[in-house]
Amino acid sequence: MASLMLPPKGLALFLTALQVLHVTLSSSFRTSGGLGGAARYMWNSSAAPSKSAFIDGDVILGGLFPVHHMGESSCSGINLDRGVERLEAMLFTIDEINRNSSILPGVKLGATIFDTCGLTTYALEQSLEFIRGSFTTLDTTEFVCSDGSTAQARKVGKSVAGVIGGSYSSVSIQVANLLRLFKLPQISYASTSASLSDKNRYDYFVRTVPPDILQAKALVDIVQAFNWTYVSTIHSEGEYGKSGIDYFKQEARAKNICIAASVELSEKASDVSYDNAIAEILSKSDARVVIIFVKTEDAMGLLDAATRRNLSGHFIFVASDAWGNRIAPVQNNQLAAQGAITLELQSTPIAKFEDYFLKLNPRENRRNPWFIEYFEEVHKCRWHENSAKQPKDKLCTGYEKQNRKLESQESKVQFIYDAVYALALALDRMHRDVCPGVRGLCAKMNPIDGERLLKDYLLNISFDDGYGATVHFDENGDGPGRYTIMNYQRNRTTREYEYKLVGTWADSLLDLDLSKIIWAGGTMDIPRSRCSEPCEEGEIKNIQKGEQCCWICTKCNPWEYIRDEKTCESCPEGRWPYANKTGCFQLEVQHMTWGSIYAILPMALASVGIGCTVFVIVLFTMFNNTPVVMASGRELSYMLLSGCVVCYVMTFVLLATPSTVSCGAQRFGVGFGFSIVYSSLLIKTNRISRIFESARRSAKRPPFISPKSQIVMTCVLIAMQVLFTSVWLLVEHPGTRLHHPDSREPVIILKCSSDDISFLVSLVYNILLIIICTVYAVKTRKIPENFNESKFIGFAMYTTCIIWLAFVPIYFGTLNSFKIQITTLCVSISLSATVALLCLFMPKVYIIVFQPQKNVRKLTMNSASYKMAPSGSTGTSNNYESIPLKEEILAPSSEHIRLNVQQRTGTAGPQTLRPTETAWHRCRQT
Repeated sequence: MASLMLPPKGLALFLTALQVLHVTLSSSFRTSGGLGGAARYMWNSSAAPSKSAFIDGDVILGGLFPVHHMGESSCSGINLDRGVERLEAMLFTIDEINRNSSILPGVKLGATIFDTCGLTTYALEQSLEFIRGSFTTLDTTEFVCSDGSTAQARKVGKSVAGVIGGSYSSVSIQVANLLRLFKLPQISYASTSASLSDKNRYDYFVRTVPPDILQAKALVDIVQAFNWTYVSTIHSEGEYGKSGIDYFKQEARAKNICIAASVELSEKASDVSYDNAIAEILSKSDARVVIIFVKTEDAMGLLDAATRRNLSGHFIFVASDAWGNRIAPVQNNQLAAQGAITLELQSTPIAKFEDYFLKLNPRENRRNPWFIEYFEEVHKCRWHENSAKQPKDKLCTGYEKQNRKLESQESKVQFIYDAVYALALALDRMHRDVCPGVRGLCAKMNPIDGERLLKDYLLNISFDDGYGATVHFDENGDGPGRYTIMNYQRNRTTREYEYKLVGTWADSLLDLDLSKIIWAGGTMDIPRSRCSEPCEEGEIKNIQKGEQCCWICTKCNPWEYIRDEKTCESCPEGRWPYANKTGCFQLEVQHMTWGSIYAILPMALASVGIGCTVFVIVLFTMFNNTPVVMASGRELSYMLLSGCVVCYVMTFVLLATPSTVSCGAQRFGVGFGFSIVYSSLLIKTNRISRIFESARRSAKRPPFISPKSQIVMTCVLIAMQVLFTSVWLLVEHPGTRLHHPDSREPVIILKCSSDDISFLVSLVYNILLIIICTVYAVKTRKIPENFNESKFIGFAMYTTCIIWLAFVPIYFGTLNSFKIQITTLCVSISLSATVALLCLFMPKVYIIVFQPQKNVRKLTMNSASYKMAPSGSTGTSNNYESIPLKEEILAPSSEHIRLNVQQRTGTAGPQTLRPTETAWHRCRQT
């Protein structure tokens, strides 16, 4: 044919498209290893067409499958698992659609399928064939030969309506970047990288499989179901492995699963790389579970390395769908792989395809140029066309049969079936809308508008594929997430190793049958994979430095709750942690109750004291005008007895439930009762002291020793206490408070608002009265024996000082036990009143009740120097009548007695009284 010339318009379009393609490819490959040999990606018309599987048709679908394995720099051996069987699944589906007259009536689907070898660069080179039609379907009338004749194209290319594939995510990403430039829809059946969900970058890409983010969630749920908290990870370099493991780590952190070691395998990993990966995860001996997010080739390499190191049953591999239920990784590595848990996209074997595939033979299957190679590899023979290359190999007859179960069907067959049907149904709906009532393609669908096909039809497709799956795409063009969970185990009956279905994961729900899982060594006991055991109730994790996945469990203190898994925190005041330490509850408020032994004892003592005091008061009232009562100073006695009653009553006030009224009564009553008792005693001892001190100096009567004066002075002293207490109540109003004596004890007490120190300060005035009384008691200790009132006052004050000295340390030493503290206070107050009652009034009661004959006015000084003139007698006597001690004070205070001192000579005359006699005489007069 004569030379061909492109018209200016067509040439410009062609060059512009190639320029855009070149820039796109350059930017794509720069991040994945450079542009070595980039020129080969720039298609030219003189290049020989690539080998492809081809079906002629009105509408052509493109296909990309990893027919061969990935080599270091080129294609390697035939891929038995993922290659030819997947390719034939596409051809089978197209045949089935073409036989269905209800789909695309009058339109025959065709296919052009290329091998990618799993290599991104090679896949892109093959994908250029899909866009050839965009340039070769030009108007040939514009091409003129040099002799003036019209040019005729040797082969008119047909543009593809869409592409099925690729398999690897890295391949699909690069192909998607290319196809989007020409608005060609792409449907993947196996690429699960989450990056492909980004519609801003991959707007013409959809898939019938879910993204890896769902697979990562499923893997985390499996790990959590077995209570594994410490795992290692291995992933392949590239979009599939890296993005998948990144999502796994993200989900694992949210579920408190720690990563012990993380290993990345390079795209061209060698045996040394696999050995190093196994050695690295072996260094973390506690992490027996290894998450595998690798390509099938890398899974094979890892298991080979584990077998070389004789690591049978040491690791529990939990693998992604790239391993799935494939035989290639576990072949010759059964012991190393035993017990592995693998994920596989949930799919149903298609029986019709199985029949179709098993009947294929090299004699008839000429549309698949790689089938002979596949047939030779499966049956270990050489087809006669290739016998010259290997003359010693067994020749194939073409009638060899494969012996396999339906369950062994490649797991992606259903997804390929769904992808082809999705594109065909989208074309059918487009055909019905664009070419209504027309059989075959109309002008409006030649060429097919890829953008409209994708956005108006393909993304809105939804159908039941007849094999248990509903095919549809979400807003990101992703298929629904459904996975089956397999366990690689040894069949106990056949003794053969096999994959067994043990569960499913769908719609974020995990369903596992633990009874079906057999681990390495044939055991059903779940292996342990954790650095540290979970902490028990009430314990927190003390993370070891530099190792976030390992910890030491430490107990929280009794008063602390667990704020988070690493921190204990004290409960707020008045609250106490629950038994499980998850929080704090409000403590029950405690206060003294009447039924407590701590209340019964002081109440019994106070009740006896009140009864005795009332008895004395009644007795004194009955014998109010008798010498004993009158000589003891009736007015001060009654005041002192009333003070004792107040002290005893304060026991019941102190034991009452704290309230504003009871707290005010406590603060006022305790000091008031003591002030009555000790003010009366102070005036009494002061009077005696002043009388005897005055008698030593002169015969003049001291002032303010009358009963009225004594009452007034006592009231003044009491008034000072009342004034002090009133000011205290005004400055600090009475009330209650909740007291938590020790944050480390579960005790909260309802107490009066005043603190213990201020309560003690309120008794300072009474302590001063006690001290002064004691001083006067000491000063009057040498008063004649027959004047015994001072002696009993002394006894009372000495005992009171001992009680108060013991009370203060006991009171403040029991601050953490409010019951003992209140009991001590009550008993101390009652004892103080009881001492005064017994020492001052028991002798008088004894005389009134048991010796009434001594309750008379006759009074004689028991002295060798003094004698009393007998009443009604003028005679003298040298004998001194000895009067009992108690009778000295029995004369009434108003009685005037004259004392005559008679000398032995019989002369009588006035004599000067000695100081002791004068003091005694004044005491009697008052």
